Amino acid sequence: MSDLPRRAVTRSAKLAALPIGFAGRTALGLGKRIGGKSAEIVAEEIQQRTAEQIFKVLGELKGGAMKLGQALSIFEAALPQEIVGPYRATLTKLQDAAPPLPAATVHNVLAEQLGDDWRDHFLTFDDQPTAAASIGQVHKAVWHDGRQVAVKIQYPGAGKALLGDFAQLARLGKLFGALLPGLDIKAVLAELRDRVAEELDYLREAEAQHAFALEFNGDPDFHVPDVIAANEMILVTEWMDGTPLSRVITGGTQQERDHAGLLFVRFLFCSPARVGMLHADPHPGNFRILPNGKLGILDFGAVNRMPGGYPPVFGQLTRIFNQGDMESVVAGLRDEGFIRPGIEIDPDALRAFLAPYVEPTSVEEFTFSREWLRAQAASVTDLRPTNVVRQLNLPASYVLIHRVHAAGIGVLCQLGTTARFRDEVVRWVPGFTEDPNDEALATT
Repeated sequence: MSDLPRRAVTRSAKLAALPIGFAGRTALGLGKRIGGKSAEIVAEEIQQRTAEQIFKVLGELKGGAMKLGQALSIFEAALPQEIVGPYRATLTKLQDAAPPLPAATVHNVLAEQLGDDWRDHFLTFDDQPTAAASIGQVHKAVWHDGRQVAVKIQYPGAGKALLGDFAQLARLGKLFGALLPGLDIKAVLAELRDRVAEELDYLREAEAQHAFALEFNGDPDFHVPDVIAANEMILVTEWMDGTPLSRVITGGTQQERDHAGLLFVRFLFCSPARVGMLHADPHPGNFRILPNGKLGILDFGAVNRMPGGYPPVFGQLTRIFNQGDMESVVAGLRDEGFIRPGIEIDPDALRAFLAPYVEPTSVEEFTFSREWLRAQAASVTDLRPTNVVRQLNLPASYVLIHRVHAAGIGVLCQLGTTARFRDEVVRWVPGFTEDPNDEALATT
C-alpha cells in the first residue's frame, strides 16, 4: 500500500502515544498549579500542547486519521494557525505525493479480483494511473467493446489499515474532551467508521454512482459517468474528459469561475431532493467542466444517504437566523444535538460563527473569496474555553453534511465565485421559505 504507513505497529504506536502524552502534561500542570500558576493559564497550556500533539500525529498518518481530520475541519478554525498549520501542510504533502502502486501489484490485484484472464476484459490497459487517492488509484483503459473506461483499483490492505486507525482513534475520547468540551467524539468516530466502511465497498459505490447517472442522464447542467462493471475492490466506469475544477480555479476567467461555482452549489443542493443522496467528497479533483459547459462529477465512494432530502430543520434554522431570532436558533440547535445538555452558548458568539454559513443565503447575490473566508475564520480562532466553536457538538447524522458544507465553502472561495446562491437554497432546501407548519420551531 503506497500511501499509508506500512507497519501497523508504527501506526498504533503513534496513536497510542497521544493519551500518554496527555497524562504527562496533566501531571506537569498539577505541579505548576501547586507552584502558584493560575488554573486557567495551566489549562490553556495543557490544551495548546494537546492540540499540537493531536494535529502532529494526525498529520503524520493518513487513512482514518485523515478522514477524522476532514470531519473535524470546522474545529480547526477554533485553534491557532501555528498549531494546525503544520498539520494541514503535512496532509497536503501526503495527498500530493501519493506514489502509485507498481504495475506488477496492479496486475496481481486485477488477477485476484477478475481472474487470470483479466486482460480479456480490456482491449488496452494503461499501467500508469491517472489519479491516486487515499484508498485506491484510477487507470485509463479501453473496455472489450471499445468504450474508454476508468478502472478504479483499491490498494491491498487499505481497508484493514483504515479501520485499524479508527480502533486506535476511539481510545482518544478524553483527549478530544479536553480540547473540545462540547463535542461527543465517540459518536463522531462511530459515524465516520461506518461511512469509511462504506467507502471501502466498491459495489456500494457503484450502486450510488449508477443512481446519480440515471437521474442526471440528459440533464442540462450535470453529467455522471455510468458504471460498467464492479466488485468489492474494482470499479469500472465510463471515461469522462473535461477541465478539472482545479484548473478552472487557477486559470479560468471570472465568467467560467462564476458558472462552475453556481453549478457546483446547485449539484450539492439538488442531489438529496433528486437522488436521495448527497455527494460527500466535494474536492475539486472530483469535478470537471465539460466542453458543453456541463459539470461532470466523479467519485461516489462517500455519499450521505438522505431519502427524504435535506432535513427541513436545516432550512428552518437558516431562515430564522436571517430573521435575527437567535434565541430560537439556539433552541433549535439544542433540539438537533448541536449543543449538548449543560453547555451554555453566547448567542452573539454563535451568530458570528454561523455567519459564513448563512450569509450567502441572506442576499440575492454573493461573492465568495479567500479574503472573506480568512476574515470569518479569524473571528473564532482562539483557545479560550469560551470560544463558541469549542462548545459545539457535531451530531452523527450531520457529520457528512458538515463535511460537504465546510469543504464546499472552501472550493467556492478558491473559485472566487459570484452568483445567486440564495435561489438554489430557496429551490432545493425545504423549510427555508416561510411555512406555517414550522411555527412551533420558532416558539420552542
